[in-house]
Amino acid sequence: MQLAGQPIIILKENVERTRGHEALRSNIMAAKAIAAAVRTTLGPRGMDKMLVSGTSDVVVTNDGATILHELSIQHPGGKMVVEVAETQDDMVGDGTTTAVILVGALMESAEQLITQGIHPTVIAEGYRMGMAKALDIVKDLAITVTPDDRKTLMQIADTAMTGKSIESVKGKVDTIVVDAVKAVAQESDGRIVCDEDDVSIKKHVGESMDEVELVRGVVIDKSRVEEQMPRLVKKAKIALLSSPLEIVKTQVKSKIRITSPQQMEAFDFQERETLKNLVDTIVASGASVVICQKGIADAVQYYLAKAGILAVEDVAEKDMKFASRAVCGNIVSKPEDLTQADLGTAEQVEDVEDAELIKISGCKNPMAVTILLRGSTQVLIDELERAVYDGVRVVMDAMEDGKFVVGGGAVETELLLKLRDYANSIGGRTQLAIEAFAIAFETIPRTLAENSGFNAIDKLVDLKAAHSKGKKYMGLNVYTGTIEDMKKLGVFEPMRVKTQAIMSATEAATMLTRIDDMMVSSKGAPSAPGGAPPMG
Repeated sequence: MQLAGQPIIILKENVERTRGHEALRSNIMAAKAIAAAVRTTLGPRGMDKMLVSGTSDVVVTNDGATILHELSIQHPGGKMVVEVAETQDDMVGDGTTTAVILVGALMESAEQLITQGIHPTVIAEGYRMGMAKALDIVKDLAITVTPDDRKTLMQIADTAMTGKSIESVKGKVDTIVVDAVKAVAQESDGRIVCDEDDVSIKKHVGESMDEVELVRGVVIDKSRVEEQMPRLVKKAKIALLSSPLEIVKTQVKSKIRITSPQQMEAFDFQERETLKNLVDTIVASGASVVICQKGIADAVQYYLAKAGILAVEDVAEKDMKFASRAVCGNIVSKPEDLTQADLGTAEQVEDVEDAELIKISGCKNPMAVTILLRGSTQVLIDELERAVYDGVRVVMDAMEDGKFVVGGGAVETELLLKLRDYANSIGGRTQLAIEAFAIAFETIPRTLAENSGFNAIDKLVDLKAAHSKGKKYMGLNVYTGTIEDMKKLGVFEPMRVKTQAIMSATEAATMLTRIDDMMVSSKGAPSAPGGAPPMG
């Protein structure tokens, strides 16, 4: 800026500033570019992306959150769009691609309005009003589901996993996902509560995907500490210990003076007796399996093996807590404190051959369960994990809310028509912003049609015609190209996924639209002495 002809520099030399329409245009272009990057992955017939980091780290996926996480987005506006996907994934576990595509479409609609001379504040107000109305419309379209409606829950899981590279085992996996969630779901104050941390997903490379299984217990990435220990223990009583099974060093420095072989022998004997007493205490409690968070001394391993006890050492604290919930046992700090009431139970504990896995299964009323995945390659099993994670989260969402909506672009088409009617009742320039908000939802069925190889214009016309006749569940069958009743086809997704995508996308687009000045500073540039801004 200038004052009386003299330039006054307010910002540091390393700050790059973009103002006015240029700043807005920059954010719009970033949002559209990111939406375009994931757009082709939408729907059951969407394509995959291969992301390569370094020379060997390869990820093949069509999961929107994973794609954007792997990309190193530098643009500040673009980073906000990535946050939309991450928030969507954290909150509901699915619908990340939909949310990002909506952000791109809303920014494109905002660009057209600004070209017509509509102020960004008016656009933001119209978008907020449109979002509130859209959420009401989605709630009206929602269908009720109960935790006992197993068929519908499986269809919800099936929809979330469709389009991944696991089509061959989808029918088996959706059954496992629903069983896993139902096993850990709890009722509190008359409503269902699910904790995603109660369903663990473990991976093992080396077998086919058909070997996926639900373990009503826990799987630990360890092997038994001693080969002489039993590989399989039936009707197991499990002791969970947090302290090491070895002689613990003293807290202060101390010396033991040994002057004869007899004293050395007595010292060794005393140490062995101390360790043997630890094992005797464990045996007396009735435990047949020991899971230890710390190390186990060689002598203790020998005595445990002699007693026919299977033991695992150096188990992570997270796995210890999960095992405690799965086997319904208590974590005890010292063997002396161990009682029969602290022991967990399981039908069997097995050291899986050639896998370095301890599988604790058949737990009675487990509060945590494990889904064990197998696959021939790491890339394939990683994608299977993402599909199972999505399936677990959407079933939890549906059970907690008791509501779901149909897919196939049916909800978006209904939103498009009803929001336009709502816009006509508002009037003024805000009406144009609400109409632009409505048009953004057209992007979802359009993208589904394009990704499936059909003419997008024709399918949109057919969808609008069906919905204008009151057929609110009509959507695009991406396999045949026909407009069909999605409720009859069983294409379902939780209401929470749809509402979260609408809220996240609208809030991000509103924030980006209101930005008229971007000041980006580079790190590491020198500043003026004393922290004062440089002059001249």
